[in-house]
Amino acid sequence: MADDLKTSGPDSTRPALARVQAAPWLIVIGLIALSAWLGWRAFGPDPTEGDPIATTLVAFQEQNRLTVFSAQLSPVVANEDSRFFGALKSRQVAVIPARVDYSIDLSRIEARRLQWDAASTTLSVQLPPVRVGVPNLDEGRAQYLREGVWITREAQDKLTRANTRLAEQQAMEQAANPVLMRLAREAGRTAVRQNLAIPLHVAGFGDVKVEVRYDGEAAPRIGPN
Repeated sequence: MADDLKTSGPDSTRPALARVQAAPWLIVIGLIALSAWLGWRAFGPDPTEGDPIATTLVAFQEQNRLTVFSAQLSPVVANEDSRFFGALKSRQVAVIPARVDYSIDLSRIEARRLQWDAASTTLSVQLPPVRVGVPNLDEGRAQYLREGVWITREAQDKLTRANTRLAEQQAMEQAANPVLMRLAREAGRTAVRQNLAIPLHVAGFGDVKVEVRYDGEAAPRIGPN
C-alpha cells in the first residue's frame, strides 16, 4: 500500500473550516447605491410629486440580481475504484475549496412589496428569499490523497471526476445550513437598506427608515402605537 499526496495549491491544514466574506460587498453596495442615485436623477419622478414607491422601484430597476454574501467552504470527499475483478483497488480523498454566493432576485420587486408610511417616514420592503448560487470549485488549489498499490490513469481520472461532483453537492449542502443562511439574510437586509437610503434622501424624503423583511416573515408594525 502506498500513499501519494498531491498538492496543486497552498497547504490547507483545516480543510473543513468555512470562512465567510461579507465586508467586500460593502464597496459593491456603495457603487450600486450610487448607480441607483444616478438612475433616479436621470429617469426618476419629480421629487415634488412625493412618490417614494416609484423612487424605490427606480432604484431597483437596473439591478437584476444583488449578491449580498459569500462563503468559502472546503468540502472533504472520497471515492473508491476497483479494476481487474477487484485485484486493483484504489481510493482518493480530495479537499476542494469552493466559493458560494448568496443573492436576491430584485427583478421580483414590485409595488405590492413596498409600503410607505409618511407619518414616520418609513418604507417597508418585502424581499423574495435569498438564493444559494452554484458552488465555484477552485480545483487549482485542491489537495488529493491517493491510496493503492497501482493506480491507473483511467482510475485516477474517474476518481477525480467523481470527487468533483461530490464536492459540488457537499458544498451546496454546507451552504444551505441555517447559520450561513441567517448571515446571508442579514447581509441582504443591510444591503437593501443602504441601496435605498441614498436615492430616497436625494429625492427629498429626508432620513428614511427602511424596514426589510423576507417572504414568510411578519410585517413590522409601522406608525404610532
